[in-house]
Amino acid sequence: MKLADETCLSEAEYFARELQSPGRNEYVAGLVYAMTGASLRHNIIAGNIYSALRQHLRGSPCRTFMADAKLRIAKMQSIYYPDVLVTCDPKHQRVGVADHVVDTPRLVVEVLSESTAGTDRREKLLAYKSLPSLLEYVLVSQDEALIEIHRRSGDIGWQIITLTPGDPVELSSVELTTSFPAIYEESGLAL
Repeated sequence: MKLADETCLSEAEYFARELQSPGRNEYVAGLVYAMTGASLRHNIIAGNIYSALRQHLRGSPCRTFMADAKLRIAKMQSIYYPDVLVTCDPKHQRVGVADHVVDTPRLVVEVLSESTAGTDRREKLLAYKSLPSLLEYVLVSQDEALIEIHRRSGDIGWQIITLTPGDPVELSSVELTTSFPAIYEESGLAL
């Protein structure tokens, strides 16, 4: 991500600007960072994950969002655009035109790219893990068939599970088990 503006903004100023912005920008402690465009492979993988989650959670109290949904981490003074997220917060049972922000995710998924992997593995990992509602943070590589799940274990612990083709992809936070072929379908990666 590239610093979009060196001016320090309040969260309210960020939201006002973001509504008018032609692109997406993330907010970290008053600074605004322009997001780069994603590759087609990135979009296919994120879309596959969204579709699997949306279908699985249909009729449940949980909602699946992608790409343009903002995730607020108040404790870290940050607002991000994760690739896919799931919330089971009752306030998201019904959404309106003015709803843009989730602050209680159960599951967050980021599809890694060369330009974002460092941020996803460091800054966002720390920020997301600070959310009491988060049960899993999933990192999906777009350059190779590899998935890393950070799963909450108890009150303060986290396990890291690395999956490769042939392993079942279990997202216990939403009781979904899927497969590598389902996640990487049509992405052009050999499994």
